[in-house]
Amino acid sequence: MSASGRSETTDDLLAALLDGMDAALCAFDADGVITHWNREAERILGWSAAEAVGRRGFAGWAVRPADAPDVETTLMSAQDGPGRQVHEFALLTKDGGRVLVRTQSAGVPGADGKPAGVYCAFSEVHAQIDLERSIALSEALMDDASWGVVLVDVDLRPAVVNAHAARAFGSGRTALLGRPLGELLVQGVEELEGALQHVLAEGPPPAPVELWVTVRAAGESAPRRRCWRCGFLRLASPLAEEPVPLGVGWLFQDVTEARQAGLDAAQLRFRSNQLYRSGRAAGEYEDPAEAAAVRLEFALAGFADHALVDVVVGEERLVRSAVAPSGTAGPAPLLPAPGAIPVRYEPGHPALQALDRVGPVRTSAPRGEAADRWAAVRQWPEDVAHGLCTVLRSRGRTLGVLTVLRRPSRPAFDGADAAYAEEIAARLAVDLDLANLTRGT
Repeated sequence: MSASGRSETTDDLLAALLDGMDAALCAFDADGVITHWNREAERILGWSAAEAVGRRGFAGWAVRPADAPDVETTLMSAQDGPGRQVHEFALLTKDGGRVLVRTQSAGVPGADGKPAGVYCAFSEVHAQIDLERSIALSEALMDDASWGVVLVDVDLRPAVVNAHAARAFGSGRTALLGRPLGELLVQGVEELEGALQHVLAEGPPPAPVELWVTVRAAGESAPRRRCWRCGFLRLASPLAEEPVPLGVGWLFQDVTEARQAGLDAAQLRFRSNQLYRSGRAAGEYEDPAEAAAVRLEFALAGFADHALVDVVVGEERLVRSAVAPSGTAGPAPLLPAPGAIPVRYEPGHPALQALDRVGPVRTSAPRGEAADRWAAVRQWPEDVAHGLCTVLRSRGRTLGVLTVLRRPSRPAFDGADAAYAEEIAARLAVDLDLANLTRGT
């Protein structure tokens, strides 16, 4: 290829690059004559390259005559100083309007190192301000936001994590990048990944969603179960002709305390209602033992899977009085049959501990131990892993022990559960005491 051919190719390439820029750009030679003018400059001001190239400065066409000397002096001074200079000017459009632009200008050295001209990139001030606001918003979200912000790529792995989110995960910001969500969460990862995939495929949900997750935080003996209120945004490239998904913007806020308080209040209302209903139902039975059995059936709803009642016979020997669910239609009287054999509990059994303490005792199967074996040793049903024993007392006497049991899929009994069990036991004890008086024992 000849030198002229290469020159033409270079000029064509330069023109294509200039016209493809998102910013308006013009260039001046050392005498202030415009040598380059791209399409974005034409879009902003309305003057075509054919109309602009070859003009000396902006005077008389792209700037008011009164402003022309200052604008020209400011722009051309860039070739005498190092670095870039930033200024704002009011330029004129071809139709006579005015537009405020922000310019970045810098000198262009020649082959001999001497100033050969100036290039000037400019954009409308409001567009520049919008860009700066977007950048400032992104930086603020990534650093100072009071909620977690995670940018997730199309492979559902964190690409950017802000400081708040890193604290929520109990890890450093860089340590979270590129890791599968399954390595960060013990529970709730399926729901979270399902939400992210839905956003990538269909777009964000119309309202925030709440997800319960268990965080796999390093250095903690027990994983933390949290409730996160989440919002999602699908991220698409603004440079593609058709929207190309870049990932998902995931924003979340920890609302565990508020949701837990709501759950506790709802649980308290339900249990209070159960106690009220059980009292109304028990009042329909003439036999106090049958009334006690009704209370026991009501007590199980939403609270436990099994209930056992052992009554004291003789010198603190416990005799199995009732099992719930009973497996029979209607309540079975909550008194042992005459001559019933005492339950052979081993020393240290939770029911015996409750008798000694005259208070509730909670227990759960240790990790790694088979729940059925653990339950069998305590003479409980094989499908339980959590137990709570509390005494039945009336008129200053201990009448027996109430035991409530839960399966492994349910949580262990807590302090609120113990208080509820004590309330149930107090009502059962009154019924049993009245039944004993009726029977003359």
